[in-house]
Amino acid sequence: MGLISSAKVQSLAAPWAGQVSSGQHQLLTDKPASFGGGDTGLAPYDFICTGLISCTMITLRMYAQHKGLDLGEFSVQADFYTNKEGHEWIERRVHFENQLGAELEQKVLDICSKTPVTKTLLRSLEIQTSLI
Repeated sequence: MGLISSAKVQSLAAPWAGQVSSGQHQLLTDKPASFGGGDTGLAPYDFICTGLISCTMITLRMYAQHKGLDLGEFSVQADFYTNKEGHEWIERRVHFENQLGAELEQKVLDICSKTPVTKTLLRSLEIQTSLI
């Protein structure tokens, strides 16, 4: 078993706010104002989207470096959706400033479907919870 990530959240005085720490990094989490929060940080599902798009960007850059490709500047966006039936899905969009050829576009799509976080989200994940 290898540890991939570790994070901690400490509740703050505001109703839904928390101080998230992971290694030397500090972030805030909160609910949007429309849900009674102060909107001072990322909401929980924002972190899921953030993990996915960060992994996508890093994986594409690693692939480009490995293959000696210049992908140029690009951005990755993700939106998390749910419907009344409980179906959930994420729509991810990658936008390149430079035009890619059809073959490279297909390769990028293939790589996106195989990023580590993509694979984690696509398979079931066991979560064990304990009180300490």
